[in-house]
Amino acid sequence: MKIDLKNSSTLFWLLVAILFITFIPFLGEQLYATKGEPREAIVAVSMLQQDNWILPESCGGDIPYKPPFFAWCIAALSVVFGGEVTEFLSRLPSALALIAMTLVGYRFYARRSTPKVAMLMAIISITAFEVFRAGYACRVDMVLTAFIVTALYALYRHHEKGAKGISILAILLMSGGMLTKGPVAILLPCLVIGVYRLLRGDGFWRAFLNLTLHAALSLVIPAMWYVAAYLQSGDEFLQLVKEENLDRFTGKMSYESHENPIHYNFITVIAGLLPFTLLLLFSLFGLKYSKPGNPFSKGFVGRWREKLRTMDPAKLFSALSIILIFTFYCIPKSKRSVYLLPIYPFLAYFITLYIIYLAQRHARAIKAYGWVIASLTFLVAALLIGIKTGLIPVDFIGGKRAAENEAFVQALKDLPYSPVNILLFVLMLASGVYTIIACRRYCHMRIVVATLATTVIIYWNYAAYLQPAIMNTKSDKHFVEAIERFVPEGNIYGHIDIIMLRYYTINYYVGDRVKLFVKEQPQTGYLLIGAREKQAFIDSYAEQYDFTEVYFSNRRSCDLRQPFYIMQFNRK
Repeated sequence: MKIDLKNSSTLFWLLVAILFITFIPFLGEQLYATKGEPREAIVAVSMLQQDNWILPESCGGDIPYKPPFFAWCIAALSVVFGGEVTEFLSRLPSALALIAMTLVGYRFYARRSTPKVAMLMAIISITAFEVFRAGYACRVDMVLTAFIVTALYALYRHHEKGAKGISILAILLMSGGMLTKGPVAILLPCLVIGVYRLLRGDGFWRAFLNLTLHAALSLVIPAMWYVAAYLQSGDEFLQLVKEENLDRFTGKMSYESHENPIHYNFITVIAGLLPFTLLLLFSLFGLKYSKPGNPFSKGFVGRWREKLRTMDPAKLFSALSIILIFTFYCIPKSKRSVYLLPIYPFLAYFITLYIIYLAQRHARAIKAYGWVIASLTFLVAALLIGIKTGLIPVDFIGGKRAAENEAFVQALKDLPYSPVNILLFVLMLASGVYTIIACRRYCHMRIVVATLATTVIIYWNYAAYLQPAIMNTKSDKHFVEAIERFVPEGNIYGHIDIIMLRYYTINYYVGDRVKLFVKEQPQTGYLLIGAREKQAFIDSYAEQYDFTEVYFSNRRSCDLRQPFYIMQFNRK
């Protein structure tokens, strides 16, 4: 069936189908295997258990580090679908946010460019690895990103219409973003649109006052929650807000939090754009280069000012979104790859324009990239077949963590021959074959479409069975049966030397029953303690408690990154 790349409606509904197949069916296949996901899910669990939707306590007395919108979404979905917070439901808000952001982005660029450009932009955006994995994570970052990006679109459209009055949609989106992670959801859209309006000829005070009004109105709804949270927890809440927003930005936090140098942001974007980073790399060898202009020459600044003033509005807006958001996140000491998620749809737009240019002028890069993606399907297939048939032994990786690596490979070997897995595997091979045929016979845009389709199908295989098989071996859920053998109900106690770390994964799977030993100091019970911390901890409490080892895991906890013990204790 030939798809009309000029029909916006046809492409829109095709994109809807691709997005839902890519991000919905496989959300619940993977257990929690990192501390970040259960940390967010536990907040929703505690909301439902305590019937406290403002500032519930979890993990033995912690209040949430972030505003509640993401937890509200999880809790509300859980109420609608049975009352239990599951891996699927906890990840669903991120997936739906990515789907919504991508569809809005398609509409935005289809109206300001062409449906073909908008469709390619959407597919490139969701298959950039950083974006794809964020859509599968029970973390606030994708929901925040969706609010920021769609608020940018709304404010841009408001300016297109003359910037008269206010954009209620933009205000609601920025309010939602602030209730997801904080003021950055208001600051970034206003910053980008403010600079854009100045470059497009708006007067400073007109733009400043209008955007200040938008920002002020965006604070109204979040302020209701902030006041309610302060009335519940007082100065403890205020200190947390200060640390998570002001202190994080200025580098004055009471603990180290993802502190990285500026070049870290460049590295994470290069890695986050995979596999398209490879295409950009291949293309560098076929371009013709000219000397850059002298920035100190007469008229240089004036020429660039004129270029910006006459630049296509959508391109200028997209470029400013990348430059200003990236620069903003270079300022604080705390840097994470997910902070830069809002620039990826705009990067995808420029990558799309560049791919179209390459297809017209430097087709060798397109063909080389197509061969690499096709070869990847055969490499993955060969590894899977070799592991399943025993031609590749389960201990072939070895290394420092040989036992863990062997568990990963064994999980791949034990993959079930389900109809879905077989279908996806066959689709992957077929798409690889078609991409090679396209590279040899067809026009260059056909190669681009075939390569993108193959990339999407590779991600389907990755999400459906490859990633779950590997990551599930790391999950602390495997320890829950042993823990519940000793403590089937009631409190479990834990201790970790790192002040901000908790047994998040175990705590989620036992229903938020893990309390802090140091805080509670109970008479009797069972204690979770890391192998590296065990002896020093027992020595510090030797005069007050008797400890008896009842369980030892020689496998590392995914939260602690070390083996751990279960100790029975009694106060002397």
